[in-house]
Amino acid sequence: MKIPIKISKKKNKKRCDLSDIKKHLKKNNACYVLITCSQPSQDGKMQVELNYSGDEDLAAYLVDGAQDVFEKEKSPIQDKQIF
Repeated sequence: MKIPIKISKKKNKKRCDLSDIKKHLKKNNACYVLITCSQPSQDGKMQVELNYSGDEDLAAYLVDGAQDVFEKEKSPIQDKQIF
C-alpha cells in the first residue's frame, strides 16, 4: 500500500510504503497505533487495518485515550485536553 505525503520544499507528492512509515514510527516512539482503511467499494464496504508496535497494554491505552477524545468532541462541552 502506498500513501502519498507532501514535501513542503518541492511542492510535489512523494509516495512511501506503509513499511517505511512503520519504521519511522517505531524508531521515534515508544509505542504507536496506526489505523488505516481502504477506499469504499461499490457496496460501501471498507477494509480496516490496525497496526501497532510496542507494549500491548500501552497500545490499548493509546486507543482508549483516542476514543475518549472522539467522545468528548461529540459532547456539548468540548474539552481538548488529551490524557
